[in-house]
Amino acid sequence: MNNDVIVAIHQPQYLPWLGYIEKIKRSDVFILLDDVQFKKNEWQNRNRIRTSQGWQWLTVPILHNFGQSINEVVINNKISWRKDHLKALELNYKKAPYFDMYIGFFEGLYSSPWENLAELNIFIVRELARTLGIATKIVRSSEYDVTKDRIIRLIDLCRIFGSKKYLMGEGGEKYIDREKFDEAGIEIILQRYEHPVYDQLWQNADVREFIPNLSIADLLFNHGDGSSCIVDMRIEGRRI
Repeated sequence: MNNDVIVAIHQPQYLPWLGYIEKIKRSDVFILLDDVQFKKNEWQNRNRIRTSQGWQWLTVPILHNFGQSINEVVINNKISWRKDHLKALELNYKKAPYFDMYIGFFEGLYSSPWENLAELNIFIVRELARTLGIATKIVRSSEYDVTKDRIIRLIDLCRIFGSKKYLMGEGGEKYIDREKFDEAGIEIILQRYEHPVYDQLWQNADVREFIPNLSIADLLFNHGDGSSCIVDMRIEGRRI
């Protein structure tokens, strides 16, 4: 058993932001929590990109019932979201320095007839990790038989991989039960992500300020092979 193994656990997101990617990089095992309840109007079926006017949502339309798990949510393909998302990326990033390097990935992504939201997001997360040279083991929670209790489930998942270290985002502080983790002998490592400031397209247009917390697609199109190093920058306000 290797007690130095760091486990991170997070719902599969659509075209996730830099902090999500940094969490994957810092962990040895990243568990996609795909069998918990879907939350509407969060990041599981949408994210943001930059435009000449500021930012806009890219939203995957879904058909779901309240209480469904993420891996049960069906995509509404009666809406032309794949064509619309690809068009939005082409329109807003065609002048970006690394547009030609990455647009092929998105063309391939949107050429597939996705039916299930979790399958779409998990494919994206794994492919982004591969593209960025991240060697972290990525698995999905639904592959393992663990309790449904919100906190004990996390502890059980850590134990499956022999981990005594759980990497958690700052937002999880209000929901976590530290006492249960202490009893299990699992250390909580808090991710305090300080978003780097990098060169974005459209900063010389009507909207000049840097816009943080966008999809990783924004960074890829603007910085290409240098994106992985930028994700790691943790000095607040540092410009790349």
